[in-house]
Amino acid sequence: MTWLVAGLGNPGERYARTRHNAGAMVADILAARAGGRFKKVRFLPLDVAEIRVGEDRVLLAKSHRYMNESGPTYAGYAKKQGVGADGLVAVHDEIELPFGSLKVKRGGSTAGHNGLNSLVQALRTPDFYRVRLGVGRPPGRGDPTDWVLQPFAKREQDELSILLEEAADAALTLIEAGLARAMDRHNRNASPG
Repeated sequence: MTWLVAGLGNPGERYARTRHNAGAMVADILAARAGGRFKKVRFLPLDVAEIRVGEDRVLLAKSHRYMNESGPTYAGYAKKQGVGADGLVAVHDEIELPFGSLKVKRGGSTAGHNGLNSLVQALRTPDFYRVRLGVGRPPGRGDPTDWVLQPFAKREQDELSILLEEAADAALTLIEAGLARAMDRHNRNASPG
């Protein structure tokens, strides 16, 4: 089977280490572990690295478009590669989960996440897999939009490294062993605040 892992994020160095780019960071980890190299896809604003997970072909993708308009890029590439919603894994930040939490699921609400909204609209279904990385809500009454575009704090770096590696493991478990096993093995809550 062919899988598409969409590492959601924003393009460019300015956003590379921000909360909104947690998904793209996980795609980088998966590529690095398997010795895959990202290459620009012809005629699409997309970088893709191809790896193998057991018998499966796995395409790791990062869009050159901003998060809120990246859905058509991923959907177009999925269609071109013959990947349906049942083979698509969106890896993304989630402010509704406390920092350090990790949840694997299929379908459901987007919780207002603009990258997911764009993907659902382009795919015409919400029924794809998600690996959700908790980045927490902004302190006080801070603006969530500004919050996700800020880099992770220095004090968060150690836990961030663990979270990103665990999310990469969760994506691999999902592909190799299915949703139930991935949820059982990797879903975890972090304490709020």
